[in-house]
Amino acid sequence: MNDNSTKSIWKVIGASSMGTLIEWYDFFIFGSLSIVISTKFFPSDNPTAAFLSTLATFAAGFVVRPFGALFFGRLGDIIGRKYTFMVTLMLMGGATFLIGCIPSYASIGFWAPLIVLILRLLQGLALGGEYGGAATYVAEHAPVGQRGYWTSWIQTTATFGLFISLVVILLTKNFLSETQFDSWGWRVPFLLSLVMVYVSYLIRKKMKESPEFSKAKAEGKTSTNPLKESFGNRYNLKFVLLALFGAAMGQGVVWYTGQFYSMSFMKTVMHLQSDQADTILGIALLLGTPFFVVFGWLSDKVGRKWIMLGGMLLAVLTYRPIYESMYQLSNVQQKTKLNETTTPGTEQNSAIVTVTKSQYDDGTEMTRSKIQHQTGELKGKETIKTTTHLAGKNYIMLVALIFIQVIYITMVYGPIAAFLVELFPVKIRYTSMSLPYHVGNGIFGGLLPAVSTYLTTNAEASNTPQFYLAGLGYPIIIAAVCFIIGSLYINNKSTPPNHE
Repeated sequence: MNDNSTKSIWKVIGASSMGTLIEWYDFFIFGSLSIVISTKFFPSDNPTAAFLSTLATFAAGFVVRPFGALFFGRLGDIIGRKYTFMVTLMLMGGATFLIGCIPSYASIGFWAPLIVLILRLLQGLALGGEYGGAATYVAEHAPVGQRGYWTSWIQTTATFGLFISLVVILLTKNFLSETQFDSWGWRVPFLLSLVMVYVSYLIRKKMKESPEFSKAKAEGKTSTNPLKESFGNRYNLKFVLLALFGAAMGQGVVWYTGQFYSMSFMKTVMHLQSDQADTILGIALLLGTPFFVVFGWLSDKVGRKWIMLGGMLLAVLTYRPIYESMYQLSNVQQKTKLNETTTPGTEQNSAIVTVTKSQYDDGTEMTRSKIQHQTGELKGKETIKTTTHLAGKNYIMLVALIFIQVIYITMVYGPIAAFLVELFPVKIRYTSMSLPYHVGNGIFGGLLPAVSTYLTTNAEASNTPQFYLAGLGYPIIIAAVCFIIGSLYINNKSTPPNHE
């Protein structure tokens, strides 16, 4: 590969990655701020129901991703990769910006969650078309035999998007008081996306169409009906189903467990201070992200199959002990209390709040706020809010436990773009690869936070021992089924014989 072609492909990756990173940032802002959003756009009388409703709205964006994959995939195979994922960028950015403008539930009632849901669905449709376009575009510029390495750079954008969303949230919180952030500051990360989308649009505007697609178009070999050729052809449909049930489904649940369920677990089960949980996840993501490229490169040498399936198997075998260890780091029943201070009850927002702070022998601090409601629907009721803060070796241990999960993500996700691209012919590639990817990630992965949180909440309400591990049943079963199917039916060679 000469210097000119290397420079050329770096430009392609830079332009594709910038837009994809921003789209993921837009998508993740909603997930990262889900706890805050639940208090703004949903009724406040039942915090658990509001949080579950927010997770369901978050999941709705994932559920429609396959429809975006079909709609934009068809356009991408007929019109071209460049113009299609230019449209998806503008759609995603506009929807994210508008979420930051919506009045709260207290102002406009049920219209607030309804508008959020509609915009969330538009985000999902846009993302459904974006990823397939970016992965296909980069792969069609990469030399055969190096697709795993070059497409793995696109794979880093999802994690960087989440990382940047966490950084923007933390910076916004640091510059504003807690009251300011809760009142209007949470809108800032949504509104900022408009600036980033505009910059990305200017970069993408200068890009040329992919050489493989341009050649196919010049030779009259593009598809007139990509949907029919992708899913009406039994031979191709077999590979679509294999891509879904033998790779994308397991990749989706491993990806969302490591990045979203871990964050939700730290905040709602371990009761970790929100900023500390975000920082811990951010550090683990920063340390783990280079391994997307490592495993993408390795997949060019040894094949995609066993790297992806190895990540799934490790997740199946170790998720329960990892989350057991995470839970015990914040479990104060296993610690020795050094001291405890209680401040007299003070009136805050028509409630009497009594704060008790406890310190433990390993540096852990726990704050319990007892809130006695004086007015409104909760009058006479008492709620307890617990916040835990880790220190020293416990902090490092938690970073390590999240980092291990990020390594599993890089194993399953690093090689998958090249795997999917090489599974399908050029003329129907955008459509054929986008659907299994977004069903695997959008439906099986996207439903994970809501399903796992629901399972954990039910187990806790039923006083189930180790209730905090109940939510792991979903990703473990899905990843195990995917591992079995992939082991039996995926070919470790780059492209299925006689497929093109």
